Amino acid sequence: MVSCPGTDSCKLGITSSMGLNEAVQERVQAMDITDPLTRDIHIKMSGCPNGCSQHHVADIGFYGASIKVGEHTIPAYIPHVGGVYEGAPVRFGTRLKLRLPAKRVPEAIERWLRHYEANRKDGEPWGAFAERVGTGELESLVKDLSMPVDFGLETMNTFIDWNRNVPFEVVRGEGECAV
Repeated sequence: MVSCPGTDSCKLGITSSMGLNEAVQERVQAMDITDPLTRDIHIKMSGCPNGCSQHHVADIGFYGASIKVGEHTIPAYIPHVGGVYEGAPVRFGTRLKLRLPAKRVPEAIERWLRHYEANRKDGEPWGAFAERVGTGELESLVKDLSMPVDFGLETMNTFIDWNRNVPFEVVRGEGECAV
């Protein structure tokens, strides 16, 4: 798993991609994956669309975004699947047509990985699987996770980014990509 610095140090960052990386690593480790094909899946996350972590060429990639809910904003990520950056010609992954709240990304990854393990053909790598089943199927597996929630005490955590303790807001400026 790879992430750019996101909002930890980049003023172009929208989300805490390093915080997401930590959460995804914890989730994947808790899944106790032993399957070698699943272990070969590369996950990359960028804190903005600029792609410093090269999310667009990852097997599963995400870039930082947001979801507006009334006067409040949820940190979110837009997923890509099926990218290639090693062992074959480089290919950009396909952008899925949804935004996932940041706190729901680890659950989405687990659903995709479990679906892959249960439904792939013998020896089928993730990229071939993602292409075969198509983006519609992968989107439908996590569609419920993409739904924003109403702002309230019970849902406050959704409105706070990873490794933060205050409500999320988009703050942008000049960062290392703009040098």
